[in-house]
Amino acid sequence: MANSPQAKKRARQNERRLAVNKARRSRIRTYLRAVEEAIASGDKEAATAALRAAQPELMRGVTKGVYHKNTASRKMSRLSARVKVLG
Repeated sequence: MANSPQAKKRARQNERRLAVNKARRSRIRTYLRAVEEAIASGDKEAATAALRAAQPELMRGVTKGVYHKNTASRKMSRLSARVKVLG
């Protein structure tokens, strides 16, 4: 357990950060799931629209420190390739 005032404050801050980052990650996953479902249904229009909506969310996760830049780029690249194949 944290003993110094500074360590106690860091523990409080970490709890808040954890909650915020968890919510962000969940929101991003929801957008990615929408893309996956559109791809599974075979609807290229819906998949393209879902991908366009997911991209800014994913990149926002990068700027907020939830995801690494390369991870987000890899996810976008793979989803884009799968949407492109539909058609």
